[in-house]
Amino acid sequence: MGEIQFRRTELEDRGLMHSYFRKYPTRSCERTFANALLWSRHYPVQFAEIENTLIFRSTSHGEAYTYPAGEPEDVKHALDFLMADTKGRGIPFVLYHITPEQFEQIEAWYPGMFELELNRDIADYIYESEKLATLAGKKLHAKRNHINKFKATHENWSYETMSEDNLEECFQMALKWRNENGCEEDEEKNAEMCVTLNALRLFKELELTGGILRINGEIVAFTIGEELSEDTFVVHIEKAFADIQGAYPMINQQFVEHECMKYKYINREEDTGAEGLRKAKLSYRPAFLQEKGIVKERER
Repeated sequence: MGEIQFRRTELEDRGLMHSYFRKYPTRSCERTFANALLWSRHYPVQFAEIENTLIFRSTSHGEAYTYPAGEPEDVKHALDFLMADTKGRGIPFVLYHITPEQFEQIEAWYPGMFELELNRDIADYIYESEKLATLAGKKLHAKRNHINKFKATHENWSYETMSEDNLEECFQMALKWRNENGCEEDEEKNAEMCVTLNALRLFKELELTGGILRINGEIVAFTIGEELSEDTFVVHIEKAFADIQGAYPMINQQFVEHECMKYKYINREEDTGAEGLRKAKLSYRPAFLQEKGIVKERER
């Protein structure tokens, strides 16, 4: 095949990536075009088509590849190609963001050759949409209380779907949120805010879905996501003013109720190992975690 030309994701690649992601879905939050495009500005991740499959390559810590998206036979050919290529260049063969299901297939093709090292910090939280919308049951009692308190405190609240008519207001709210949350001093926060602003800027082109929470006409929270697979919706971004108690639980519940009920599951992405975020995500009682990790050759 010769040398493969990896390149950065651009807006015109949407149709190509979309066709692979729709045909070969997983529940991992990375498998969406919006994530690929928006985060490629901050991380050294590029893509290529190899043996009729779609593959991403990260060069942030050495070289590593995603599991190829394609027909099983083509996936096997692509993996064989990558193994030969990395061996020829004298570098280790590494795959990242690999799910246990994908590793089962690797193990079947190459018995005992590889090992999967799961990373809890990058596991996606998957919830049942019905439970996020109704917050029914004893375990989610505290969440219901937050929402009831929010409604009682702010009688003049409203929810609306994000559209071209309110995008500019969301943009202004995001800039205000950035100033209040010290994004300039925190590289990770700053990157996330750039992604948020670009998601708003390219909202229509990326065919995203969003929701807005207002109090007295002012936007106090918004959220943005997209379809991940036929039965799963992924929430990429959620922003609310910290001083408004209950704004986060409220936008979470309202967004799912209004925009996501045709999906069985909601993927709310990973916690990155942040203690507060992990506690918050666990408090919503996920149905399961989509585990992911790194695959390397076993030491002989």
